[in-house]
Amino acid sequence: MTYLTTIGLEVHVQLKTRSKMFCACPVEFGAAPNTHTCPICLGLPGALPVMNQEALKLTVLTGLMLGCDIAPISKFDRKNYFYPDMPKNYQITQYDLPLCANGSVPLPDLAYPKEVRKDLASPEKEVALVRIHLEEDVAKSFHLENRTGIDFNRAGTPLMEIVSQPDLNSPEEAFAFLTALKQILIYGGVSDADMEKGQLRCDCNISVRSDPREELGAKIEIKNMNSISGVRRALTYEVQRQIQAVERGEKLEQETRGWNDGAGETFLMRTKEFAHDYRYFADPDLVPVKTEALVQEARARVPELPKAKRARFVSQYGVSSHDAGVLADDLALASYFETAATGARKPKQIANWVLNDLQSALAGAGSAIAACPIPPASLDELVNLIDDGKISGKQAKEVFAGMFASGRSAGDIVREKGIEQLSDATALEGLCAQVIAENPKPVADFKAGNTASMNFLKGQVMKLSRGKANPALVGEILERKLKG
Repeated sequence: MTYLTTIGLEVHVQLKTRSKMFCACPVEFGAAPNTHTCPICLGLPGALPVMNQEALKLTVLTGLMLGCDIAPISKFDRKNYFYPDMPKNYQITQYDLPLCANGSVPLPDLAYPKEVRKDLASPEKEVALVRIHLEEDVAKSFHLENRTGIDFNRAGTPLMEIVSQPDLNSPEEAFAFLTALKQILIYGGVSDADMEKGQLRCDCNISVRSDPREELGAKIEIKNMNSISGVRRALTYEVQRQIQAVERGEKLEQETRGWNDGAGETFLMRTKEFAHDYRYFADPDLVPVKTEALVQEARARVPELPKAKRARFVSQYGVSSHDAGVLADDLALASYFETAATGARKPKQIANWVLNDLQSALAGAGSAIAACPIPPASLDELVNLIDDGKISGKQAKEVFAGMFASGRSAGDIVREKGIEQLSDATALEGLCAQVIAENPKPVADFKAGNTASMNFLKGQVMKLSRGKANPALVGEILERKLKG
């Protein structure tokens, strides 16, 4: 039997602010435990929260980038629950009046895992969103051998929750959604979205059913996923687990599960709470937010988004759709390429060097594009040296290696090594005439139809020029002389 998989994601994003959501404590990853705390983020009696305006702006900016409706008035609520990671025993969040509603995340082909890109069920799919709301993060628990430690440094960090509609139908689409969303967040400077630092985390809601006309099956949540590949693996496992349970005649119930990456399986954590269990009510210490001024400021900060950048690279620089996608995938790489390609004679050739040689060299050195030793203008210079016939493609590889190792310009390396290609037609005419006169047999063989003799003659010209002759121009001159 064929089963339909339905997936919705709740993505938690730590915003790129200097201070916490409701107090002035700094946001700093890796600080000594419990060193960035105060009476407000520890929930001590009498401490009053004050909203972080930058966090409000970044949330509205995200909504604008994703095509959301921005609420004219929004408010904060208290979500009550008793866990050791929330010192107040409630979380300040948004319930019925979130900042952003609707919108969508486009899934470009390159956002999918490589092995499935050629056979996508829904190319260029857009996944609808339910809402984006703003809240405070909780503390971080460390489960030791026989005790648990809690670091309250993270408690109170501005946290944006992006909730999708149940529009995803496979683990691969969930992978693409998170990849595309992360890229947009980085483009907007909203978050660094570093999953290893907990800046982007994901809860997955998943159900299966055998008939698309049936209501959705029981929604089972996988909690606190912290890698995009882990989400794909967890969903792949959970789909099969639920299908097997249904085929055994079991009734699936709404519940929350965790993911054991080492064992490659999900495990039961608790029965799922419902909204009424949290006893939401408006936070009496925080006034409602009017968003008109926030929208105006955020609109001025909306960047060129990945989809628009890909299309512009194709039209402006003549690169292929695939190459444009790879370049735009990394904002720093896209910026490097555009700096090198702006005003260049051969922008497509620059793209080839960036995507092949430069990325390979960076990977080999374990470096990011931000630490690239070759200035963008030097790459344009290298391409122009090839285009002008001053160096061959083979020589360019040698020059590029020298540029990457030293940071020096292509012209300096060419002059130092004395490898500038000989492209003077008059000089090459003389060399070709000399080779033809000194090699009557290969000349006769070529004229008799043995075209392979041309390679020998070219080799002799290259030898005379000590390897500096332009091979393409040598071939043209020899062929003209021998056929003339």
